[in-house]
Amino acid sequence: MTDISNTTVTPPVNKAAGGKKHRMLFMFLPVLVAVLLLLTPVPNGLQPYAWHFFAIFMGVIVGLIFEPLPGAVIGLTGVVIIALFGQWVLFSPAELADPKFKMAAQSFKWAVSGFGNSTVWLIFGAFMFAAGYDKTQFGRRLALILVKYLGRRSLTLGYAIAFADLLLAPFTPSNTARSGGTIYPIIANLPPLYGSKPNDPSARKIGSYLMWVAISAACITSSMFLSALAPNLLALALVKSIVGIDISWGTWFIAFLPLGVLLLLAMPLLAYWLYPPEVKINDEVPRWASRELEKLGKLSRNEILLMLFVCSALAMWIFAANFIEPALAALLVVTLMLWTGVLNWNDITSNKPAWNTFVWFATLVALADGLSRTGFIGWLGQAGGSLMVGISPGVATIVLLVAFYLLHYLFASTTAHTTALLPAMLTIGATIPGMNMQVFCLLMVTSLGIMGIITPYGTGPSPIYYGSGYLPTADYWRLGTIFGAIFLVALLVIGYPWMMMMF
Repeated sequence: MTDISNTTVTPPVNKAAGGKKHRMLFMFLPVLVAVLLLLTPVPNGLQPYAWHFFAIFMGVIVGLIFEPLPGAVIGLTGVVIIALFGQWVLFSPAELADPKFKMAAQSFKWAVSGFGNSTVWLIFGAFMFAAGYDKTQFGRRLALILVKYLGRRSLTLGYAIAFADLLLAPFTPSNTARSGGTIYPIIANLPPLYGSKPNDPSARKIGSYLMWVAISAACITSSMFLSALAPNLLALALVKSIVGIDISWGTWFIAFLPLGVLLLLAMPLLAYWLYPPEVKINDEVPRWASRELEKLGKLSRNEILLMLFVCSALAMWIFAANFIEPALAALLVVTLMLWTGVLNWNDITSNKPAWNTFVWFATLVALADGLSRTGFIGWLGQAGGSLMVGISPGVATIVLLVAFYLLHYLFASTTAHTTALLPAMLTIGATIPGMNMQVFCLLMVTSLGIMGIITPYGTGPSPIYYGSGYLPTADYWRLGTIFGAIFLVALLVIGYPWMMMMF
């Protein structure tokens, strides 16, 4: 028995108080950044109201990075503040001098403009597809089928995980939901079957390998499909707003297809070589998957309907974009799911992630549009373009892409990264003579998914797999650097020439 008679008792740490202090600090930082920029002299060539808009915009970006409040709240706050003080931060002196100009009405119109953006509604519709996968358990069935037939060997099990993510990705705009809701809950059951435990030397038996393959696959598929990552759709709206280029679902898919297929085929094998599992073969995993499939039973009516609906949406996105707006196609499918009972209205109204993302992205679209509206983007393009004088379009493309990719080390949110940096990169690229802007835009936007691999906080699923106990910190950073470099080099060496040839 332990003698505690002379033990000094340490008062418990008030973690709630510490957390509150950090939260207050993080709430203060966005305000401090905005105020400091507001007090900074306006750069030459830029209108004061445009600089003031940028100051508040940067305060929002800092808020999105540290997230003292949900991202939707931060974005909404920025929009409301700008709309309230539109006289100083949104409208030019010429607009204000026009007697027919109604500032209050125009401020409100700008504030809610993002909610009418078709891309925002496409994001919302895709979230409803993901809800259908979850409610019908069709996504779980697909993953288990792959594990059943490919799960005997560690290497083929890695491919099963990658292919499961591939099958779910086109209809799941949140890679966090895809990983946390379907993929991770399944593969978390697999390592114990091999005697591989988290936070233990036995993790390397197979758990570490499986978790790394899973996060790598999530990043690859997030770049492969326009609808596989919510910031992809935000990037689409920014590209259209800033440089006037429309990127369809099919164009995105074709642009990344060769690279995506190559990375998906090579990645489990690369991980097998660079981070090898100790256990190579196990017969228990397929048997476990078979038992789980038996519990699910035969395909239900709702699963069959869901399959038909999502395939129809995919067909409309690829082949009928000129006849039906992709967002309307998504809403059509959601309506069909509601009428047939695949989803009910409560599934729509209670889907907090969907509504949160809807509000968040609508406000970010309005804020990004405001940068162009006030003339800040045009000024930034001229200033940035002057730094690229004398540089060939090819070299400029590589330099800007590498900078955009590596700067992701500073961001814990792909959405914040996209909102903060993509407009600047697009504007600078547009000022370079001879630049193929469609290819440049495609390179930028398709890099958003794969760049998430570089850090344990780089994309939504990263904390899930990092926190699994199978990926030690040193291993994660080392592998993130290696695979991040492989992905970037592959994009430059394979993706860039392919896009130049196609577009």
